[in-house]
Amino acid sequence: MELFSHGKIKKVEQRHAPEVSKQTGFPSPATHYLEPSIHLDQELITNRDATFFVRIDSDELADFLINKNDVLIIDRSLYPKENNLAMVVVEGEFKVIRIPPKEKSTTFILWGVITYIIHSCK
Repeated sequence: MELFSHGKIKKVEQRHAPEVSKQTGFPSPATHYLEPSIHLDQELITNRDATFFVRIDSDELADFLINKNDVLIIDRSLYPKENNLAMVVVEGEFKVIRIPPKEKSTTFILWGVITYIIHSCK
């Protein structure tokens, strides 16, 4: 019994080519699972390296509509504009302020601009 053969290997003439499936009959109710899911980090973050999340543990910021257990998304790479909410350092403490008009002179160290507030529903 001889297991070896020599010579050229013949090329396969017909191969199966993948195609898009053709719809036949009633559509599957599970087709909505094929839609891509939403990734909040892709939707809400523009600069991943300069973005931080801060969870608020009190109701002190209710004036800014920021409640207990809300999450602030803060981007440190953005330049603040008038009326933006921002996290600043004043006398060694973190505070949330609204950026004042240029006419008012206030002293603070900008830590980052608040881009989104994620509210807790609980």
